[in-house]
Amino acid sequence: YEMEISTRPEKSIGDEKYWDAATEGLKKALDENGIKYGIDEGGGAFYGPKIDIKITDALKRKWQCGTIQVDFNLPERFDISYVDANNEHARPVMLHRAILGSFERFIGILIEHTSGEFPFFIAPIQAVIVPISDAHLAYAKTLANELMHEGIDVEI
Repeated sequence: YEMEISTRPEKSIGDEKYWDAATEGLKKALDENGIKYGIDEGGGAFYGPKIDIKITDALKRKWQCGTIQVDFNLPERFDISYVDANNEHARPVMLHRAILGSFERFIGILIEHTSGEFPFFIAPIQAVIVPISDAHLAYAKTLANELMHEGIDVEI
């Protein structure tokens, strides 16, 4: 995966000082955690900069999935405030996040990347027992029941 900070697009709202503060805050957060990132100039949302998490699929295409977006603008536009520790009204910063991005896109990428052979922990069938003769069928059923008791999806 790769991380990118997406900056102010041509069509955007809000004061430049908020954009600069938000963009610097995102850079600082990644820098302080030792996370490498690129810059996507003009790729931010219309209301604020964002960190995009881009994954590469089996065909080497990049897809933006997870994102964290900083928004100084909408709280101001909606006149949102809270009472701070000094009992004064303060303007919050809104964070938008999408853990997987579009869920459908994420599942599509996962299916394509694994060719439908999911990792064990998310596979719809986690074990298949193939008895080599009818004489082994009873033991196969016993084994399948033991696996199901342990929470493993199994077929005979």
